[in-house]
Amino acid sequence: MWIDPPEADAVLVLAHGAGSGMRTPFMAGFAEAIGRLGVATMRFEFPYMRAGRKAPDRPPVLVEAWRAAFAEAAGRAGGRPVFAGGKSMGGRIASMAAAEGMPAAGLVFLGYPLHPPGRPDKIRDAHLDAVPAPMLFLQGTRDTFARPDLLAAVIARLGPRAEYRPVEGGDHSFRVPGGPRDAGVIAASLAEPAAAFMRRVAG
Repeated sequence: MWIDPPEADAVLVLAHGAGSGMRTPFMAGFAEAIGRLGVATMRFEFPYMRAGRKAPDRPPVLVEAWRAAFAEAAGRAGGRPVFAGGKSMGGRIASMAAAEGMPAAGLVFLGYPLHPPGRPDKIRDAHLDAVPAPMLFLQGTRDTFARPDLLAAVIARLGPRAEYRPVEGGDHSFRVPGGPRDAGVIAASLAEPAAAFMRRVAG
């Protein structure tokens, strides 16, 4: 699903999280908002979601789907830099594909799932060392999928390639106590820091 404003000078390929597809209010709200900031987006769905299954495909299938989506976006980008990212699992799989050579200009994580909730011993970070591109971690400070101290250690290890933008009080859906409940509105609030990161990377 493309949103390509006439003034867009970069492209961001976006993948959904494990439990919901590309048409959710969150995904739509983010894509529409960043489009107003001069970034074209291409959303896609993994094979299991297109087939109506609940359980995600195995990682090699997810990575291959990412590669195919990225190649399609690159072919339509007209020379513009192409970034990759997404919500939760979608962003993590983008980073796995980038670690294996997918040539993303940068990565935008909308809630990186560093570990399963309550299982900080199961950290999913080893492949990030092999990602050559700059990475933006947009993360709620109450996200049960990323304990703040563990995420801070990963980002420190990655060095200048990694940028951290915390959402104070935000959970894995970026909901803040007393804040907006509409997922589209919440996602739209993440567009500006993501677009600013992409502008800096693209030069």
